[in-house]
Amino acid sequence: MSAPDVRMSPVSAVGLVASREISTRVRSKAYRITTLVLLLMVVAVAVVFKLISGGGSADATVGYVPAAAPLSAPLVETAKSLDQKVATEQVPDQATGVAKLRDGSLDALLVQDARQVHVQAKKTLDAKLANTLGVLARQVALEQSIRSLHQDPAVVQRATASAAIDELPPLEKPYDYDSQQLILGIVAGILIYFSLMLNGQMVSQGVVEEKTSRVVELLLSTVKPWQLMAGKVLGIGVVGLIQMLAIGVVGLVAGLGLGVLTISVSAAVGTVVWLIVWYLLGFFMYAVVFAALGALVSRQEDVGGATMPALLLVIAGYVVGISVLPSDPSSRLAEVLSVIPVFAPTLMPMRLSMGGVPVWEAVVSVGLVVLLIPALIWLAARIYRNAVMRTGAKVKLRDALRAA
Repeated sequence: MSAPDVRMSPVSAVGLVASREISTRVRSKAYRITTLVLLLMVVAVAVVFKLISGGGSADATVGYVPAAAPLSAPLVETAKSLDQKVATEQVPDQATGVAKLRDGSLDALLVQDARQVHVQAKKTLDAKLANTLGVLARQVALEQSIRSLHQDPAVVQRATASAAIDELPPLEKPYDYDSQQLILGIVAGILIYFSLMLNGQMVSQGVVEEKTSRVVELLLSTVKPWQLMAGKVLGIGVVGLIQMLAIGVVGLVAGLGLGVLTISVSAAVGTVVWLIVWYLLGFFMYAVVFAALGALVSRQEDVGGATMPALLLVIAGYVVGISVLPSDPSSRLAEVLSVIPVFAPTLMPMRLSMGGVPVWEAVVSVGLVVLLIPALIWLAARIYRNAVMRTGAKVKLRDALRAA
């Protein structure tokens, strides 16, 4: 008795293959454990940053006796100008202050009077605090000199405070970003890079697995080769998207909830949105290539060599992003490469997260990738169709392209 002739529409066929990939991989213990580990790592990183930042606590606490009280406010302001947080605490007398120095409650103690900075420490002053106190000492000495000339230090201070440089318009528009935007951009690029590497390789390994087990012969009796390839890419892409969404949302909630991210919520959400957009664009662009290259070989150990040319392009964009952008965010090299489709999935989200990217560059970058994907699908489908049924020795690329 012959098998019934099963005919499905292209959409149904692709959907059937995709749903099979999604259900198989989402149910796998490896996928669930990997996702859970990644989520825990994201939360752990947020907690570590929170602990490192100290939750806004002071870098040092300086006590002062009543006679040195006039130095308290200038010390705090001087420390702030030097990017240091110093808290001050008045003690009733020097003996009490010394006791606090001994038990570690104070890092330094201002004694005697406010006409000069007299400071006492338990052993030695921290270098950063010593520098701040040195700057304060010079300010106090200047005020004393002004008084000796029978001038009012407050008047002199107001006059000097109002002085400013006359800054002419810059030759080029400054690149406006902050350190948190830079970190978010690099994290976005890293996530996309690892996702492309893992999920892209998963596509090619899945193709080889089906060739080796001869499952592909059974599947191709029901669906066409391009439908099988498209369904596999779509299914694994959805699985990766679920993972990416979970990481992005959990990371955003952890960063904002713990106070690690102080940028606006809209900027943080925008980073996650661009992360998802560029993951989808990058994955579908590279996944069809990985599927075609995987169809050229019949052994899992040969997958790495077959997909290496595509992997090198992914790695190149990632390396430029993490090595060039942190030191030179306005790098012309990064700017040009981020518009080229093969490098854009890792580079452009980094630049977009940092800010300062002209709208036309983002539009052109996205547009070029969108235009390239159909061409890659056609080319990859031809290679896949001509090579997926051929087992044994590796199929040469030119033979797969020429075969009828």
